[in-house]
Amino acid sequence: MICYAIYNYCEQAHSAEAHYLAGSPTMTDPNPQSSNSSSDVLFNTVVNIMDGAFFGSAIGFASFITIIPLFVSQLTDSPILIGLIPAIHSVGWQLPQLLTAGRVRRLTRYKPMVLAMTIHERLPFAALALLAWLLPGLERTTALLLVFVLLIWQGLGGGWTATVWQSMIAKIIPISWRGGFFGAQSSAANLLGSVTAVVAGQILERYESPFDFTLCFILAGASLGLSFVFLASTREQEHTPALSEGSQTRVRDDVRRILSTDSVFLRFLLVRMIFQLGMAAFSFYAVFAVGELGASAGLVGWLTGVLIFGQVIVNPLLGTLGDRKGHRLVLLLGALAGFLSCALAGWLTSIPAWFAIFMLAGIASVVGWTTTMVISLGFGTAAEQATYIGMSNTLIAPVTLVAPFLAGWCINAFGYTMMFRASTLVFLAAAVLSLSMLRLQPAARP
Repeated sequence: MICYAIYNYCEQAHSAEAHYLAGSPTMTDPNPQSSNSSSDVLFNTVVNIMDGAFFGSAIGFASFITIIPLFVSQLTDSPILIGLIPAIHSVGWQLPQLLTAGRVRRLTRYKPMVLAMTIHERLPFAALALLAWLLPGLERTTALLLVFVLLIWQGLGGGWTATVWQSMIAKIIPISWRGGFFGAQSSAANLLGSVTAVVAGQILERYESPFDFTLCFILAGASLGLSFVFLASTREQEHTPALSEGSQTRVRDDVRRILSTDSVFLRFLLVRMIFQLGMAAFSFYAVFAVGELGASAGLVGWLTGVLIFGQVIVNPLLGTLGDRKGHRLVLLLGALAGFLSCALAGWLTSIPAWFAIFMLAGIASVVGWTTTMVISLGFGTAAEQATYIGMSNTLIAPVTLVAPFLAGWCINAFGYTMMFRASTLVFLAAAVLSLSMLRLQPAARP
């Protein structure tokens, strides 16, 4: 019922609204070669929403913002190492994308590469379950090293998959559906993730180590297995590859040309970089709530559930707003939500107030993930699309990596509250820059 309602919503979206994603009134679908029937489009919409739903379920059991940082906090009290956890996940997703663009542009079908690469972002959770079970018998430094090896493996697995997966989605989902599709997929992921996050909190509260984290990671791995089944069900027709020879050379040429001519895309990249700096603060919320405010693990589960469930509500609302008013406006609203979240975190210590803080962080995270992905897919022609996708992620990876070090240094030097207050200024800069993007027009396509 939910998926069918989402389908009807997507069907009603018109292409003129989607054209705004790139700010171009003449933009057309960059994947006109796709010959998927309407029944295939509906089928692919449903199975890929279910893929996202169970992926979200897994992240609820093993959140990079709450559960895994709490697991690592048993091994180290370093705020820099704890802050690196979500950064590794983000950098792993972002960094390899441009490097795989040339290969993606030579493919006639995307699905085989998607399935081969995504295994690497799923298997590490099974390894984390084994590591958690064996943790009492391991030396702390060794265990910490193994955890970060697995996190790096998982993050890079996502990055190897990212460009080809986004290209597949752009191919099988019509351009006029994409905003609705990503909103629906994220809502489904967050709905299940909000439930499993609360369950994870109860597991951590009721069971002793090592069974507590072991069970969380096992359940995350099982959810990812179900996600893989739905992803593997995707129907995809063959298409003519964008490039057959000299792909990597063409990618480099496209990168240089885009950076020198497309001012809208450059401004978009800068907003994303600033966003990454600001969102580094979110990864310290759970640790601060437990260590400084005395919140229990169970309460952290509820806070995580509020963060994720809030995204269930916000995703379709922001998607609708973006379709009607433009996704650049949504980018501005996300920056303002991050500003308010960090401002409240820097001044309020009442536990009830932290439900609002987590909710606002969830809104900013939605924009930082879903909205930026929709905008990224709107740039360029079919031949350029993989390059734009890769650039919009790979080029911001260094900032994503540096951000937790800066946040951790600020915590060590000045404390958590001062770091949260500094992050408000970062989000304010993102908001100002997002506002300036609303009037910009894209460069003419060659």
